[in-house]
Amino acid sequence: MSLVKKFMTVGGATLGSRIFGFARETAMAAALGTGPMADVFYAAFRFPNLFRRLFAEGAFNAAFVPLFSKEIEEHGLDGAKRFSEEVFGVLFTVLLLITIVMELSMPLLVRFIIAPGFADDGDKFSLTVRLAAVMFPYLMCMSLTAMLSGMLNSLHHFFAAAVAPIFLNVVMIAALFYGLYTGAAPIDTAWYLSWSVLVAGLLQLLVVYLGVRHAGIRLGFRWPKITHNVKRLLILAIPAAITGGVTQINLVIGQAIASSKDGAIAALQYADRIYQLPLGVVGVAVGVVLLPELARALKSGHAQEASNIQNRSIEFVLFLTLPAAVGLWVLSDDIIRVLYERGAFSAHNTAIVAAILAWYGVGLPFFVMIKALQPGFYAREDTKSPMRFTGISVVVNSALSIALFPILEERGIAIAEAVAGIINTVLLFSLLLKRGHLQPDWPLIWRALRLLVSALAMGAVLVALSGYFAPYLQPGAGFVGKTLALFAQIGVAMLVYFALAFATGGADLGMLRRNLKRKAKTNG
Repeated sequence: MSLVKKFMTVGGATLGSRIFGFARETAMAAALGTGPMADVFYAAFRFPNLFRRLFAEGAFNAAFVPLFSKEIEEHGLDGAKRFSEEVFGVLFTVLLLITIVMELSMPLLVRFIIAPGFADDGDKFSLTVRLAAVMFPYLMCMSLTAMLSGMLNSLHHFFAAAVAPIFLNVVMIAALFYGLYTGAAPIDTAWYLSWSVLVAGLLQLLVVYLGVRHAGIRLGFRWPKITHNVKRLLILAIPAAITGGVTQINLVIGQAIASSKDGAIAALQYADRIYQLPLGVVGVAVGVVLLPELARALKSGHAQEASNIQNRSIEFVLFLTLPAAVGLWVLSDDIIRVLYERGAFSAHNTAIVAAILAWYGVGLPFFVMIKALQPGFYAREDTKSPMRFTGISVVVNSALSIALFPILEERGIAIAEAVAGIINTVLLFSLLLKRGHLQPDWPLIWRALRLLVSALAMGAVLVALSGYFAPYLQPGAGFVGKTLALFAQIGVAMLVYFALAFATGGADLGMLRRNLKRKAKTNG
């Protein structure tokens, strides 16, 4: 299977999840707007989501996959199964202890980390503590899901792991519709949503477990024991866990600062959901597929193949994220108006969320590029360098958020996150270049420049045509008319960008096929 096809498999499943995510957020906006209950739910949900990224996705996509791939290369499926059972026993025990400690500490965590701004409002504070306590076991489900997903990715079974997140959105949508159908009060809807998160975590774990069994591995439980392989995993996983959660760390920092203003947390969440579509579809696909591919090439001693894989992956990222970034900047108001502006979500809310989205758009190519560059370290079992750069970006984000929020409010937090992402990308790229692990070839350089010019030209066309579409997108216009106008602009943007990209040589499907097509290695 070609690398592009693998990207498309994971990206397609992720796109499905993001579409359901949009449906969920649209229903949430209509039911709760940017009111107190939206603030409370998103604040409570952010914490287990942060730990999911720290202990699950970051740690296991970075540390577990190369070691699991190595076990397959050296000892076959039996050795990989034994290693997985050793890790599962330790992981399950650690997660159980963390969950117990966090549940007991939840009031302190909400007061000092999750939402310090809620401390003066007894009702919001109390409800946030209780909702977070219900949702925190989601961490345990998702961390085990991440381990099983890493196994599937290493075995070149990408679909089950990619489709599992859809269940979170489906179950939450069901909870929302139940609340709307029964006319539930906002506080009751928040409770339904919290319990739905936990149910979804159990379903996701079941899906990937069945996927692993289908792939030919039946895991048994072993009592926790720190073997040599487990010790090596922990050494790699701790810095990788911190690094993998950088975006969530920055979001939590922004949330803590924003909690002092009513509605700010929900506004950031609504904008975050939009830019998570391209970030998820492209970034997750590249990160999930690239790491096992690089690890396999390097373990086989094919350094040139690894370099080619990394270059073509960067091309793929730029090809899709540069136009997305320009489009989000130019069309942010129209996107938010069409997707969210109804019910409790007012035109004033649209202006605030659109401004946040525009700045998230600026950072988008860099957020995704991080996911394309980090595997260059992880595949070589270096998880400390990305962690150091993550630390720098967190410091930058914190300082800028604190400095800009009093002046620019929510926009200041979005700007801080974008700048932190840019700095992180530059540091990762520079070190890979210095070590010789990244060797940009001329096709990559020239295509990157041409893609940038094509994206900027697309943006200029959208700005020039904005006056024509404006009457159809006014706050009082009908939903169908607004939707058609938005899709018409997106259609024009796609036509202009792809025409220019292919005409200038920024994109060449024939060359991509020749460079990326490789047969998947048979394991056994």
